[in-house]
Amino acid sequence: MSDMFLTKDEIATLTGRKSKSKQIEALRTMGLPFWVNALDAPVVPRSAIEGRRDLPEPKPEKLPWIPAVLR
Repeated sequence: MSDMFLTKDEIATLTGRKSKSKQIEALRTMGLPFWVNALDAPVVPRSAIEGRRDLPEPKPEKLPWIPAVLR
């Protein structure tokens, strides 16, 4: 499970900052998804920088019902 998120050192390297608040500021500027945990530290999913999408693909929308006389 530890490889699911970037380590503290990786976040520091990515942002160029050691302070948690400055890391959060840098991540917001970069537009990367992250969460702030109970320790006020940013948590970045590894998939955010590796380009992977672990989310399921969205299902195609169903076409609306059209009466036969209008087809």
